[in-house]
Amino acid sequence: MTASPTFPSTWVPGTPYRGPAQRKPDELKLDGNEGSALPAELLRQLSAVDGPMLRDYPDAGPLEAEIARELGVAPRRVVVTAGADDALDRVCRAFLRPGRSLVLPVPTFEMLYRFAQAAGGEVRTVSWGGEFPTSEVLDALDSTVAVIAMVSPNNPTGSVATADDLVRVAKDASGSIVLLDHVYVDYADENLMALATSLENVVTVRSFSKAWGLAGCRVGYCVASEPIAHILRNVGNPFPVAGPSLSVVRGRLGGDRTAIAEHVERVRAGRTSLAGILAGLGMDAVPSQGNFVFADFGSQATLTQDGLASMGIRVRSFPQRPEIADSIRISVPPTDEEMDRLVSGLQTVLAPEALLFDMDGVLADVEGSYRACVLETARSFGIEIARADLEEAVLQGGANNDWELTQRLLRTRGVDLEIESVTARFQEIYLGSPESPGLREREQLLIGRDVLQRLAARRPLGIVTGRPAAEAEWFLQRSGITDLFGAVVCMEDGPLKPDPAPVRLALDRLGVTRAWMVGDTPDDLRAARAAGALPVGIVAPGDDPDKTIAAFRQCGVATVLNSLTDLEGLLP
Repeated sequence: MTASPTFPSTWVPGTPYRGPAQRKPDELKLDGNEGSALPAELLRQLSAVDGPMLRDYPDAGPLEAEIARELGVAPRRVVVTAGADDALDRVCRAFLRPGRSLVLPVPTFEMLYRFAQAAGGEVRTVSWGGEFPTSEVLDALDSTVAVIAMVSPNNPTGSVATADDLVRVAKDASGSIVLLDHVYVDYADENLMALATSLENVVTVRSFSKAWGLAGCRVGYCVASEPIAHILRNVGNPFPVAGPSLSVVRGRLGGDRTAIAEHVERVRAGRTSLAGILAGLGMDAVPSQGNFVFADFGSQATLTQDGLASMGIRVRSFPQRPEIADSIRISVPPTDEEMDRLVSGLQTVLAPEALLFDMDGVLADVEGSYRACVLETARSFGIEIARADLEEAVLQGGANNDWELTQRLLRTRGVDLEIESVTARFQEIYLGSPESPGLREREQLLIGRDVLQRLAARRPLGIVTGRPAAEAEWFLQRSGITDLFGAVVCMEDGPLKPDPAPVRLALDRLGVTRAWMVGDTPDDLRAARAAGALPVGIVAPGDDPDKTIAAFRQCGVATVLNSLTDLEGLLP
């Protein structure tokens, strides 16, 4: 028997399973592997649910009989369950206990660990890299092994076991239950159902959650020999599935399946395309026969997931599982438009064509200039504004014009002035005079020219700032970095952030479509997101890091830099 690696401590009893979150408006949800869209007729059927269906205990017998007819088996061999999870749990509770083991090729579906532990059984893992590890599974057998899991197509990798694998394991482990999780089989090249039903010690688990598009109904089933099915029926709840769910599934079974077949074909073509796109971006995708693609993103895993999330695209990562912590599973988008959106997001994160920067608080330390000038201008009108109140106003957004920001702060304190008066006083303090230098003389470059030069050698650089053009040019020339930026978009060029127009203008001027944008305010990040750029945050000197980062999170920031030098290591 081969040695068993220790499985991750994540599966300590009491640690909750972290599944995909609920869908949000305008979000591309690619983290749950849900299947096809439902036909309108089936949705109308839900509205016709009658009183008895809700009042009476549900009867799964008719659905079990229909499934049995489909498979050509006796109805007593089919057990309808509350999703496939319920079926897996029943197998573990029926056949595992202290002193009994589950052989589990990994990585695989996380809940199998949990169900085995809940039953008191031992989990004996075998590494599953490419082909199904049949020999290793058989080497792991001894008298304590009660269940052997074969998740095929495997979740999260999409790898499969073959008919030969199933036969070898079932025959050599005749004293054990072979648990064939066939939830994703509709997308696979080979369906092992007929073979599995001919093997007395195989329990096959299926679901209506994937290709059938009914994950919300929570209906699954298992098929086994009559003695084993009898045990599994009795080990679970007597009424596991709600009446409306049973009705909808029966309607799906009895309806036209053309849309399901078309969905499967789109997924099969889409996963090939997606795997190729990931390979072109340097990511190693596992050959998949599920409705998803699984790839190792290495050091870019966290940035990829968070970056896609910042653009409203959800994918699944597994940071709590050390063996696949750098991998991401992506459900194949169901439409061409959604595939284009995913590809654009991946390319923006992993292959940006340019880097954009806000100026103030990112390239220029303005704590003693622009920020101080807001406070000094207010003071000149007899109003004291705390630095923390200024920061709060910036974090609330709509603060890309310091003149208007100052005016707004004054108004909240009872001083109502025309913008021309506020602007004139502000500029007098900021620009100064030959006799009295202005606050702008305090500004310093926050990053070395050498770092910017290295970044410019890798990607074109641009600036999107709310400064007047003359003041932006003054700072760039004073800092000796004018030549490093191919585009500088300023106040005079159009609406200010958070409007995405200035970001789009910078992209146009650089002749690119994909970029990262580094900003220090919610306005910067909102503008970047709306323009399709990756929003990267950085805390400006003098700002409260905790408050600022919390505001960034609310804006959907992809990542927050400790300093601009971090870009060198982060940039693909």
